[in-house]
Amino acid sequence: MKHISFPLVADVVFYTVCAFLPAVGIMRFYRLPAAVVFSAATCIALAVGATAFAVMYTRREKTVVGKAAKKRRDDLMLHLALERRDRVCEALARALTADGTEATAAEDAVASGGELFLPAFTMQPLSADAIAALLRKYGEEKFTVVCNELTPEAEKLARAFGKNILGGDGVFALFERTGTTPEKLILADLPRPKLRARLRRSFSKRNSKPFFVSGCLLLIMSLFTLFPRYYLIAGCALLLLAIGVRLFGCPDHAVGK
Repeated sequence: MKHISFPLVADVVFYTVCAFLPAVGIMRFYRLPAAVVFSAATCIALAVGATAFAVMYTRREKTVVGKAAKKRRDDLMLHLALERRDRVCEALARALTADGTEATAAEDAVASGGELFLPAFTMQPLSADAIAALLRKYGEEKFTVVCNELTPEAEKLARAFGKNILGGDGVFALFERTGTTPEKLILADLPRPKLRARLRRSFSKRNSKPFFVSGCLLLIMSLFTLFPRYYLIAGCALLLLAIGVRLFGCPDHAVGK
């Protein structure tokens, strides 16, 4: 239950109320006894709320886990791209050794199992020119290019010469599997935007249009619901917010400063 958050609880409450109120309205329309109406509506609302919670919690848990893994992968790739090449070779050698293959690190390569592993981590996808440089330098030697990502042309060139490729996903899986990910990653703990910066971004002038559209849609919805008061109040509030943001909101060019 560690991924329960306020938005999740708010959504569950919303779906529960949305199930309860129409159920009460429909059953009261047929003049059923009040005790039966509220008992049945409560059971329906709780069933809908429990189902919504189970579905959204499972989905959120998968999303959170996936985002956490992607962040760890991106942090590792950035670290390897910014770290000195000899230290990258040492880290790769430790990972390969921990994975069951004895590896020895040199200044710019790692020897393991009769094969060279050549780290080539870059901020941009590795180009065909970089692959060509490795082919010129190492010639007929058997080697694997270890990188975060390649361009299609670079991958095609490496495959044409029978060279193996260990991409970012494979590198991340290797470090995770062996528990050899460096403890301190370069730039992994960047400071989060301050509350003031997030508020400026949320209430910038360009957000007035979404607020306006949402308010209009809520007012339109109030024409087709049995309980229009919520939609009228929320719609009017969003329209007023749209006007206020448009008049007094942070200019778009100043967002993020």
